[in-house]
Amino acid sequence: MPDTRLSRRRFLRTTTLAIGGLGIGACSPRGEPAPTPLRILILGGTGFIGPHQVRSALARGHRVTLFNRGITNPGLFPDLETLIGDRDGDLAALEGRTWDVVIDNSATLPRWVRLSAEALRGSAGKYLFVSSTGVYIPYLTTDIREGAPVDTIDDPETEVVNGRTFGALKALAEEEARTTFPDTHLVLRPTYIIGPGDPTDRYSYWPVRLARGGEVLAPGTPDDPMQHVDVRDLAAFMIKSLEDDLAGTCNVVGPREPLTMGGLLERTRAAVGSDATLTWVDAAFLQDHGFSALTYWTEPAGDYLGMMQVNGDKAFDAGFAMRPLEETARDTLQWFNSQDAERQELRSGLSAEREAELLAAFRG
Repeated sequence: MPDTRLSRRRFLRTTTLAIGGLGIGACSPRGEPAPTPLRILILGGTGFIGPHQVRSALARGHRVTLFNRGITNPGLFPDLETLIGDRDGDLAALEGRTWDVVIDNSATLPRWVRLSAEALRGSAGKYLFVSSTGVYIPYLTTDIREGAPVDTIDDPETEVVNGRTFGALKALAEEEARTTFPDTHLVLRPTYIIGPGDPTDRYSYWPVRLARGGEVLAPGTPDDPMQHVDVRDLAAFMIKSLEDDLAGTCNVVGPREPLTMGGLLERTRAAVGSDATLTWVDAAFLQDHGFSALTYWTEPAGDYLGMMQVNGDKAFDAGFAMRPLEETARDTLQWFNSQDAERQELRSGLSAEREAELLAAFRG
């Protein structure tokens, strides 16, 4: 059983953190510098989560180094030290260097964590591994806490990542971090990550679709539970956790007060000033028409009963703070509308044509 205690040797502050960049609002970063600036190595750093971590760390006065292949958004941080390599076997650029902490955002395979953790053994004081609440699949209960069983697979050496293997591989990757940094690891398990820059559009679909107006297909029932975390709040909590020297394993899910699918859609609709109408289409109908899930909604039943009912008390007690959903909705829509035409092809949800077909069939 992994150690799920969250030590707080320097838990001095509980004020709200968030990251700079697009959509700063009520949860803006604390303006004062951190008491002790940290030397932070980020594996990746230029994808979705990483840029928000960088901005949050810099706003607090920390020194950041990136390690990546130089392929994704290579010009994003021209003034930052960037070490070029590949965590899949080319880690030479890390040799002879030391950091206070390393943040591992990009690992989907346990072998990658093993290689990077071993390369940084003795060179980094703490290893923060970004996991996922996907480790708990199948979600057979509600109020899932950090000590709950995690998924397993028959072939732990597989490198095929899909819906069946994702959670188990993340759980195995966590163990690699714990093994190499037994006393100085921090494993964070976020739920679905949303907000500006989301490459999946799993939440972005909703403010974009609702802003378009008209009749909107709403999946499931208004009472279905939902959870999420804004990428900026997640990144800010990561930096805060490192400053406070947290250790152990922690779910990062929200909001703290229960949120339903009805609440998510109604609040998003109001935030973007939409006059759209919602037509609720039940899960059985959607399944009959080839949809077991829609964006990040899944019927809360069977293996997915507790997927949106993971307990996040530990993170909130350690200072995690979430901005209002309305702010996330507005900022996400603003970001999406600023993208070029090609990027504005939604990567999740329903096309206008398919939505109209389903609504017509449902009424019929």
